[in-house]
Amino acid sequence: MDEGKEKILDKKSSRRSFLKNSGIAVGGLVLGGTLGSLFTNKNGTQGPVTTTQNGGQPDFTEALQFFRRTSDFDTIAAAMDVIYPEDSNGPGAIALNAPYFLDKQLAGQWGTNTYEYRKEPFQEGHTPLTNGAIFIEGARKLKELAKSEYDASSFTELDEEQKIAILQKLEAGEVEMNLISSSAFFGLLRNVTLQGCFCDPLYGGNKNMDGWKMKEFPGAQMSYLAYAQSDEFLVIDPISVGGHKH
Repeated sequence: MDEGKEKILDKKSSRRSFLKNSGIAVGGLVLGGTLGSLFTNKNGTQGPVTTTQNGGQPDFTEALQFFRRTSDFDTIAAAMDVIYPEDSNGPGAIALNAPYFLDKQLAGQWGTNTYEYRKEPFQEGHTPLTNGAIFIEGARKLKELAKSEYDASSFTELDEEQKIAILQKLEAGEVEMNLISSSAFFGLLRNVTLQGCFCDPLYGGNKNMDGWKMKEFPGAQMSYLAYAQSDEFLVIDPISVGGHKH
């Protein structure tokens, strides 16, 4: 990170300024409760498979597809919520379903780096690990650091300041990880957190389009013809790609 550039974790976010920075990162992006309400099992051995929508219908957007241990999922989710916390501007990463967005991406071709050239020799900064393996390694490392530095049984048990301190070490590249630098892992985690907060809900994140509503982004409008003659600034209700009627 360039000197002088504000680090995300150096502050307990004025997220208004953080949103300004994150808008650069998610510009043009197509990819695409509270912690307690999502993850009720402290042992991490059993987690939610589905929730229900109005009318009692299963909501499969919250069915885990990649993570086999809910403790790994909970750990990554907690780290994402530190990077993009809830504040007066709106919900945080967990409430926006960013962790479920990540889970779906890892279960697909992005998780196995299907379309990337991956034969040795690897250049400096590259890793032989797939994105899926990176996040498993990252989740286990976060748990290990929680134990070694705070004698906690899991990363999710730490308070906010402790979580920030660990993530700052990752961001600075001060943590030894297997076949990848901790700064590279943190950068990947940060990017996918923002993607999950602002992607089209079709991909499992940006729940209820609340990320778009915070930024007054109109989403996947088919046309702006109805507004073209207006001289006033208009705030248009956002719409998802999946929200259009055919």
